[in-house]
Amino acid sequence: MTEDFLHHIWENGLYRQLPLATDGLAGVEVLRCGERNNNAGPDFFNALVRIDGMLMAGNIEIHINSSDWYRHGHHKDRAYDSVMLQLVMNADIEVRRTTGEVVPTALLSFDPELQKNYKMLLGNESWIPCRPFLNRADDGVARQWLESLAVTRTKEKAKRLRELWHLNKRSWEESLYQYLARNFGFSLNGAAFEMVARSLPYKYLLKHRDRLFQLEALLFGQAGMLEPDVFFQCNDVGAEGCKSCSNCSNCRNIDISSRGSDSYFLGLRSEYAFLRRKYNLRPVEKHVWRFLRLRPANFPTVRIAQFAALISKKTSLLSSLLDCRDIASLETLFTVPASGYWDTRYMFNKPSARKIKKPGIFAVRSLIINTVVPVLYLYGIYRQENNYICRAFRFLRELPPENNSV
Repeated sequence: MTEDFLHHIWENGLYRQLPLATDGLAGVEVLRCGERNNNAGPDFFNALVRIDGMLMAGNIEIHINSSDWYRHGHHKDRAYDSVMLQLVMNADIEVRRTTGEVVPTALLSFDPELQKNYKMLLGNESWIPCRPFLNRADDGVARQWLESLAVTRTKEKAKRLRELWHLNKRSWEESLYQYLARNFGFSLNGAAFEMVARSLPYKYLLKHRDRLFQLEALLFGQAGMLEPDVFFQCNDVGAEGCKSCSNCSNCRNIDISSRGSDSYFLGLRSEYAFLRRKYNLRPVEKHVWRFLRLRPANFPTVRIAQFAALISKKTSLLSSLLDCRDIASLETLFTVPASGYWDTRYMFNKPSARKIKKPGIFAVRSLIINTVVPVLYLYGIYRQENNYICRAFRFLRELPPENNSV
């Protein structure tokens, strides 16, 4: 038994009823299983369930035994405080977040035949395990099947956009801004990017569109990347009761992030402090960002800078997108270099070899597939204009196949 198999069961809805391990509560009703996360952090993001009549949105963590929560160190990691439900085969212990709150735990069960088939497919040495069965399909049927899959996949991607559209009171500009922000973060930092966009209304960015420096201050500030790194220092070594260097009158806060910082970083911090008070903003926490296993060109710092540059060039994201009639126009739209500071940086205060930081062709095509196509599709349905829907699928046909792990 592996956790990967349990992920498969959960993602495809192959489980039986989900009784809670906690006494006195009803089972779990699943409305949305969430988005699978193959990197650091909870296993599934943005799930939606109903527990004991209460609607809950958040992240899902899956283990074989509930005690794996402690074995994996999740009780010490604030990134797992967002987990609203743990799914296990064996609830051998009650688990808690870093705050001490109990994490609801449900029992995951399934038909044993599923595990047997799963092992058979995994043990197949073919690159595509079901490959021996593909030649049984007629060419016309296969082609129609692939076309159908493309439509189904586009509809699935448009669901998230439709949700944002309703949450934003049917504002296309705000919804597109948040949807594009999520895809600018790609798979690893998409959720964090969307959190920033939802905490920072698009109308505020438009007010500062002609000042790229202020746009960067707003976006980096809301991303939590300009927050000070503080530790406590006590000047009275012999002070009684000063166990954590914060309990006596001789303690003071030391901001270590200012040490060795360049003028650009300090300027952004100062500008953000003013804008934060002006708009009454609350930034997301810095720990939600992921740098591990990313190439420097894909660091969230670089992506945020590129996103700020894109915003600075357009008064309307939606109009700019709708005006593009071919792939070349879309590639030009998204290929915007970050500000000059990032020519010699991948992270703040750490100089690197000079290189203009603009999205690569594969990143741009990914934005077209995951943002432009769903937006055109949903916008065409809303406006009842088939030309937008046809354009969306034409873009898919004209784009070359992606070179990725899927």
